[in-house]
Amino acid sequence: MASPTAGDDTSNHDGEGASAVAAALAEADDGLADAIESALAGRSEVVAVGIPLALLPPILAARERTTGGAWRVACRPGVVDALGRAFVFGTAVAEAVAEGEIELRTVTDGAGTDRVLFASSDRVDAVAGPKGGRAIVTEEAPERAVPGAGAVRERFAAASSASVAMPARSRLLAAASETLDDRFADDVAAVLDALPYGAVGRTGDLTDRTLLVALAARHDHLLWDLRRWIGDGGVDDGGQGGDADGGGVGIAAGQDLTDDRRALVKRGLIEAIKVPEGDGRPQLRLRAVDDALLRATPEEVLSVLRGRFALPVDGDGRVRRPGGDERRPVWERRGRSTRGTERRDKN
Repeated sequence: MASPTAGDDTSNHDGEGASAVAAALAEADDGLADAIESALAGRSEVVAVGIPLALLPPILAARERTTGGAWRVACRPGVVDALGRAFVFGTAVAEAVAEGEIELRTVTDGAGTDRVLFASSDRVDAVAGPKGGRAIVTEEAPERAVPGAGAVRERFAAASSASVAMPARSRLLAAASETLDDRFADDVAAVLDALPYGAVGRTGDLTDRTLLVALAARHDHLLWDLRRWIGDGGVDDGGQGGDADGGGVGIAAGQDLTDDRRALVKRGLIEAIKVPEGDGRPQLRLRAVDDALLRATPEEVLSVLRGRFALPVDGDGRVRRPGGDERRPVWERRGRSTRGTERRDKN
């Protein structure tokens, strides 16, 4: 798994500036993340306290380079909550927790909660210095390192247990394969590996949910199936028929996809086709109709979406087209592309 750092391009271009995660990652001092990764890689029984969101990426990167038991990490208040709204970053941290690589906690509010410390059995590191010029200061003298490490462990023990409100990536992809199909799961895996941690957020016109709807449309999936996968197992189908039978991974409530679907339709990226389903109301099949979206590799999909969402729209949210030409109805476009025809029979 790739380990995006604070230095990556993390703006999400969703109409409201950088995502909350991207903004937090940008606060890391130049060179500090690299110094932390170098200082921690290969060490055993690491205990870290006072960790802000901006310093979690180098900790994850160092942990990936290290074998052995779990590292114990106590974050500042609000950090774990932010991970629950960060699709790329949150699933990466949740995977490390699920694999037993990291034990995650939250330090309690109070004096000293913002002091960043790392400890091993015979060494303590502290982040010190003014903002914009912080560095790691290391203490290895036994008479100071041993009691210092004990104090760090005590701070961790006093912290509260915390869990990320995002699924581990392995669970996320396994459920995607089961609920939708292997091709969709492969697309999601490629996107997660390629995107920096702050690439998409939860606010603005283009969100992580918008990205997932677009990926599903590239494979002609039913909106209901996407909702079952993305939800928590008790998804309201929004009148689309079907039966909530569990199995969701809990990224977001399934009904939250409505605005994302409509935004993609209005911008001419996808269409939603009513499909008769037994005695219930017709379901909606998502289908990509934008050639650039169809041709893009999974890693390029977000870039395509950003380009379309950057175009001016009218009062109804539809892309303004030169000369006021309307899109041709679907029955007049069938001869243009046969992509997806064979896929419909498999769903």
